[in-house]
This record gives sequence, structure tokens and C-alpha cells, in this order.
Amino acid sequence: MSVNLLIMAAGLGSRFGGDKQLVDVGPNGESFFDYAIRDLQAAGGGKVVLIVRSSIEEQVLDHIGRVHGELHVETVCQDQHGPSRPKPWGTAHAVLTASAAVDGPFVVVNADDYYGATSYQQIVSFLDNSSDKEAAIVGFELARTLPKFGSVSRGVCHTNDSGQLTGIIETHDIARNDDGLIVSQDPEGEYDDETLVSMNMWGLPKSVFAHLEEKFETFLAAHGTEEKSEFLLPTAISELMESGDLSVEVLSSKENWIGVTNPDDLDVARAVLRARDE
Repeated sequence: MSVNLLIMAAGLGSRFGGDKQLVDVGPNGESFFDYAIRDLQAAGGGKVVLIVRSSIEEQVLDHIGRVHGELHVETVCQDQHGPSRPKPWGTAHAVLTASAAVDGPFVVVNADDYYGATSYQQIVSFLDNSSDKEAAIVGFELARTLPKFGSVSRGVCHTNDSGQLTGIIETHDIARNDDGLIVSQDPEGEYDDETLVSMNMWGLPKSVFAHLEEKFETFLAAHGTEEKSEFLLPTAISELMESGDLSVEVLSSKENWIGVTNPDDLDVARAVLRARDE
């Protein structure tokens, strides 16, 4: 069965100031997720599922029609699953809402990030030969994810001698100093350019949905009345690793990750992607 692509596009874009899922970044009006669709298909993947909000579903489908023609893309509205509240329930909940639409192993990506063609080739190849207890995460070299100016937060991947993920440490205020060293402030640390970080690109077996459903019920029992608590995919996967239900291999990508968090990031992303397509 071919590998599915699951694109998380239901975010509110609070820091960006709007729906950055649909912002054009490519030379022909492409959004970030258009590159994801093309790269997944070029790598031999199959079905595409977009997780959206009800308020933007029609816009997303219109956009898909303009850019991809007759390509069938299934949409799932995250806000129509689970208890209602203004803030989405988080990335693990987003993935869970697509359980009925996914028909095999799947790649999970953010709708507002560019991961590169070879990243998709690596993860599709892994999933084509994996079991229902095996998963993967694509790790990107830290230096390839840093902006020219300012600091960022990244999830630093830790592995064992076999290349299996043992944990992801959320690390804040990462920047390159004037002396060329990459350092962080919280926790304090110094990093090589090649340090692998997570940009939320996962390869998962279909069997993970049953685990996520159980964990979401537990999450709601503990946090269901809270306005901002989130059921997060890295946390859920970490728990599955600890229980022995899932092993996660770290795949090292040489791609330059591109994303936008703030409006100021947009011009940089457009310049890089348009130069790539020339």
C-alpha cells in the first residue's frame, strides 16, 4: 500500500497574523503544502489528506484545484472532531482526526514548512519497508534551519548508537554568535552545525491511530476543561517509545528547511523558493 501524506493545515497562524497555509511562496502562486504534495508524489507516495479548519476548507480546495488540477485531495476539518473550543487541540489531535481518511503508513508534515524532495524520498523509502511498530523522524541539520538574524526554538534530537530516537529536547533562543558558534540560552548549550533537530516531519504506521485515540481520551480527562492545553504529537510518540509500542529511527536530511513564523520571514522564503525553481 502506498505511503499517504498527511498535511496539518488547521493552525490559526497567530504570530504570523493570518492563514499562512495559503500564502503564496512559489513563483506560480504555490503555497508550502503544494511543494509537499509534489515531492511526496515524486517519491512514490499516494493519497493526500489535508487537515484544515472549517472556515478555510473551501479556500483550500479552490487552491488545490488551481495548482494541481484534477488531483484528488481529501480534507478533514479538525474543529469538527472532539469538544469545541477556539484553539485547536494540538498536533496529535490533528493527526487523530484523519484516521478514517488514511489507508496506510503516512508522512506527517506542517502546511507552512518546506522540507525538500530528498527528505520525502528518505521517509517514503523507510515506510515502504517498515513494520507497524516502526516509525521515523526526519532530522535537519541545525545550521540549515537557522535564520540570518534573530534566535529560534528547535527540538534537538537525541539518539542511541543505533540511530534510534531517545528523546527530543525543546531548546530555546538558539542563534549563531559573532564568533560563528551556535549557542542556546534555554537550556544553555553549544551545538555543531550538523546537530539534528526536528521540524515536525514524521513517518508513522497506521497502527498509531489506535494508540492516539486512547491517549486523547486520557488527555481530555485531565485537561478537557482547559482553554490552551494541547495534545501534542512529540509527547504522544515519546510515550509510545517509553511503553515499547513504537521505535523511531532518525533520518538525516541535507535539505535546507524553509518556514515562516513571522511576516518578516515571508520575503526570505519566497526568494529562496523562487530561486530554486528557476
